[in-house]
Amino acid sequence: METTVRDALVGRTVDGRYRIVGRLARGGMATVYEAVDERLDRTVALKVMHPGLAEDPGFVSRFQREAKAAARLADPHVVGVFDQGDDDGTVYLAMEYVPGRTVRDVLREHGPLTPEQALVILEPVLQALEAAHQAGFVHRDVKPENVLISDDGKIKVADFGLARAVADTTSSTTQGMLIGTVAYLSPEQVERGVADIRSDVYGAGILLYEMVTGQVPYAGETPLAVAYQHVNADVPAPSTIRPAIPYDVDALVTRATRRSPQERYPSAEAFLDDVRRVRAGLPAATPLSQSQDTLVVTGDTGELAVAAEAAAPAGPATPKDPSDTAPQPAPKRRRRRRRGLVVGIVFVLLAIAGAAFAAWYLAAGPGRSIPVPGIVGLQPAAATAALNEVGLALEEGEPAYSETVKSGLIISADPTPGTELSEGDTVTVVVSRGPERYDVPALKGKPLDKAKSLLTSGNLRVGDVTEAYDEKIKAGLVVSADPKAGTALKPDTPVDLVVSKGPKPVPVPKVLGTSLSSATKALEKVGLKATSSEEYSTSVATGLVVSANPTPGTVVKKGTTVALVISKGPPPVTVPNVVGLGADDARAKLEAAGLRVQEDQLVPVIKFGLVYSQSPGGGDVVPAGSTITISLV
Repeated sequence: METTVRDALVGRTVDGRYRIVGRLARGGMATVYEAVDERLDRTVALKVMHPGLAEDPGFVSRFQREAKAAARLADPHVVGVFDQGDDDGTVYLAMEYVPGRTVRDVLREHGPLTPEQALVILEPVLQALEAAHQAGFVHRDVKPENVLISDDGKIKVADFGLARAVADTTSSTTQGMLIGTVAYLSPEQVERGVADIRSDVYGAGILLYEMVTGQVPYAGETPLAVAYQHVNADVPAPSTIRPAIPYDVDALVTRATRRSPQERYPSAEAFLDDVRRVRAGLPAATPLSQSQDTLVVTGDTGELAVAAEAAAPAGPATPKDPSDTAPQPAPKRRRRRRRGLVVGIVFVLLAIAGAAFAAWYLAAGPGRSIPVPGIVGLQPAAATAALNEVGLALEEGEPAYSETVKSGLIISADPTPGTELSEGDTVTVVVSRGPERYDVPALKGKPLDKAKSLLTSGNLRVGDVTEAYDEKIKAGLVVSADPKAGTALKPDTPVDLVVSKGPKPVPVPKVLGTSLSSATKALEKVGLKATSSEEYSTSVATGLVVSANPTPGTVVKKGTTVALVISKGPPPVTVPNVVGLGADDARAKLEAAGLRVQEDQLVPVIKFGLVYSQSPGGGDVVPAGSTITISLV
């Protein structure tokens, strides 16, 4: 707790509730105090915003909104938010009090951590980020100062929501605040001021880099110079700073800090899965230093503990018993046989030889203990050479897929590096086959059942199946797959299929009253066929379409045949013989036969009204409706 500088708030009770006991830390936008919640009688951490921020109404509004949202986060690795308020310009946030230190403190005191120690810290950090992401939060400011290690070994992430409140503030007070955090900003935050869950993945990757190397990847005289490097350069592998760092740890940092968000881990959960896998293959952690306070990993709990070393200080030698130093009477001289002397000498020589042999056997001979060298991340040939050099042998086990280790490199060794073996022992290694990927098979034109079978046998699965009309592919066959054929996918990735419903139906065009050739062309233009027949029609002229089946306007499948009926004109009629009949009777008889009548008076003077002749004549066959001329006398 900081007590060297007198603080006006120490001793004050904020909002009639929080009695400030002492100052814990001071940062760029707030000062953190230890306080007692007198209403609930518990110790809290009270984060009080600096006056410049508190005077900005926009910031206060955003701060209160973000604090309320952060209070809904409930995760064992997230510092809990209890309350927020504004006490006459003192804008504060009441949070869970975590006695202990930050990761920044640990790095200052101990320097770089071992990969195992760093991953033990990173696991709960990623768990906290994943819980926040699922609740709709993006932290935006993942850095060592925001990762707390409690005295009982718990690891918690603080300040969810505060970075967003500051980022949205236009007050001049916030200018320059990036000085402390620019080392962890993702390229998209620098370029566009936007952040999503992959931005937190980037920050966690930088955090891992700093924990294992003791430094951030980029340095510069100004924040702008550092930000420029985030946008224009790839984060280097940690092993370029500390060569002993395993390849798997390099791979974690490299993927998490890709400049393009699409190339990073898609989520904190995916990052966490790889961290756990890599950690499982690392040797057990050792103390960080030999100082009085020693940070150690407490096994598989994912926690840390700080404990004083148990070694007792060296003191003066214990005095011998006085009797041990009292003068002793001289031994009586005895006569020994020469043979006894020789036997004694031989015995001593044998003992010396035995001791020498034992020392050789254990130190340099077959009985010596040989630590397995670090061979993870090497090619088998290089690993074989490294093992042979110390008297060990290599055996390759079944290769395995790996998302982080390149094909042909060693993923793990059994026994693990650092294990003590005897000369001639064998180390079994697993060589990476690279990422497990399967190509989408060629499915276009395959029946749906066949396509499903090909996907299943190819270690993929069927995704959404939809139907669509297609002019070329028959109904029931696959039109397309998404992702397309040849795309390499992770196992069990879904592939969406589009299945043909055949050509799109079309309406029968209007062809009534047109000629046969015109009607046929119109039907073929829309993908239909035509057949024709003829029949008499008194209403449609000869050679024109009388009817169509299906009727015009009906929607049918392409390829459907439309039956056309073509007019042969009116039906034939046999002309009745009306010669000798009276004019009225002749007219009635001809009209009854469907004919028309035209009268012609032969002798204008004498009118008997009788049909003298007719044309066409009686018995002739003419089309219905034809005109018959009758001559009267």
